[in-house]
Amino acid sequence: MTEHNATMSMFDPALLRPAIADSFRKLTPRTQFRNPVMFCVYVGSILTTVLWIAALAGQAEAPAGFILAVTLWLWFTVLFANFAEALAEGRSKAQAASLRSAKKDVMAKKLNEPHPKSPIRIVTASDLRRGDVVLIETGDVIPADGEVVDGVASVDESAITGESAPVIRESGGDFSSVTGGTRVLSDWIVVRVTANPGEAFLDRMIAMVEGAKRQKTPNEIALTILLVALTIVMLLATATLLPFSIFSVEAAHLTNSAGHVVTITALVALLVCLIPTTIGGLLSAIGVAGMSRMMQANVIATSGRAVEAAGDVDVLLLDKTGTITLGNRQASLFIPAPGLTEEALADAAQLSSLADETPEGRSIVVLAKQRFNIRQRDMASLHAEFLAFTAQTRMSGVDLAPKGTSSDTSRREIRKGAADAVKHYVEANGGRFPNEVSQAVAEVARRGSTPLVVAEKGEQGARVLGVIELKDVVKGGIKERFAELRKMGIKTVMVTGDNRLTAAAIAAEAGVDDFLAEATPEAKLATIRAHQAEGRLVAMTATAPTTPLRSRRPTSPSR
Repeated sequence: MTEHNATMSMFDPALLRPAIADSFRKLTPRTQFRNPVMFCVYVGSILTTVLWIAALAGQAEAPAGFILAVTLWLWFTVLFANFAEALAEGRSKAQAASLRSAKKDVMAKKLNEPHPKSPIRIVTASDLRRGDVVLIETGDVIPADGEVVDGVASVDESAITGESAPVIRESGGDFSSVTGGTRVLSDWIVVRVTANPGEAFLDRMIAMVEGAKRQKTPNEIALTILLVALTIVMLLATATLLPFSIFSVEAAHLTNSAGHVVTITALVALLVCLIPTTIGGLLSAIGVAGMSRMMQANVIATSGRAVEAAGDVDVLLLDKTGTITLGNRQASLFIPAPGLTEEALADAAQLSSLADETPEGRSIVVLAKQRFNIRQRDMASLHAEFLAFTAQTRMSGVDLAPKGTSSDTSRREIRKGAADAVKHYVEANGGRFPNEVSQAVAEVARRGSTPLVVAEKGEQGARVLGVIELKDVVKGGIKERFAELRKMGIKTVMVTGDNRLTAAAIAAEAGVDDFLAEATPEAKLATIRAHQAEGRLVAMTATAPTTPLRSRRPTSPSR
């Protein structure tokens, strides 16, 4: 969604011109019949138009000027109701149009290998498939959704998020996802495509916006029934005025008094004044406008029922992973062993994680880069041999200058893994596992985080370097959002399969009102039913962290 469309004025010519045209297109009996109140006004407009034509032909029941004035007002009323609905629908159409305009078939620089110096072949974005690698430089439009595998760049995502400030996208960590249709403002990145044509984020958004249906909500149906009942009552009351008028005139003739029969035009004008025309004319526009307002906030309502149900929710259950937290454990702290610096621990931890493609390993590389500006090294010059994590060793790491290579660098082994596995490794190689490190491991575990211990073996034997704290990081700003929900009277409950200690720590940091730990599907269902038994409307939401905007599974209200 562009920033322009997010703040588009109601009187923007781009909205007004189509809305005026749609006002006349909606003058079909089938369209008008969907709104009973306005259908009465529509029929009255046609009737007075016929009477005006008859008045011009000399068969007037009332002055032609009076009939024309009533006719014009009636047609204006019908057109205004059509215009209000068309204007509300136009804002939703503008949302889909802005998303479609961001989806462009641009030219892409396809690489043979995930390296910027690899040979380049120019192709169109529609030719890219999942797994392809492209180079994107300053000023280029990102051709498809993907993950940054090399480089760092400033990206303008205003076409998607509406935020004018650029964001930094780089390999590793939680900020490596890029979306097709956005633009690189500076530097360069190498991106591996993660979506085939038709499966990208913009394609899914356009399909959801265009697939949103205008359905009447239960409250709207109830109000429509009330308006119809009032209209029928007023119609019967107005219809009885004509025979009463005729009777009064005949009685006046018998008494030689003056009298006039009320005209059909006057009765139609009276009926329109009596029935709830304003509410009937704007009712549908209000529903469409509600869905449009939600779309401006990047929330797609698939029907008016969803909008109404969302307004009644008073208990919100949220999955922890990916909704309250980022979804992957992230390195958050380096705790060095006695006699060592935090930077030395970060340097060794990054070396052991350069080939680790797990989110945890990538986050260690990023944290070392952010805290101490430790950049990736040329591992070829260090003769590095990486060891992958296995269930048997419960460790991973790197061997620098292994046997059989010609290098002046002393042989060095770095390992990271579970505390007991690293302890066994250190003691087996003549080292000691300090009590301070054991205490740090216990403290990290008590906080609900995961401790990883780092050790090295060199010419002087093995020693422990310290502990890395892996934390399921709470999303930024989530606590303030929960506070806003609390002010709205909505209770938030975090649902997680973690143990109570971990769940309590994350719940306190996130600021939710309550939490359910060690949750099974049966426990979740029981929690929902318990709140429903108290007369509450319950919604549950979860998030799959696959794009910068976090693809959302829709919130599901449940009574």
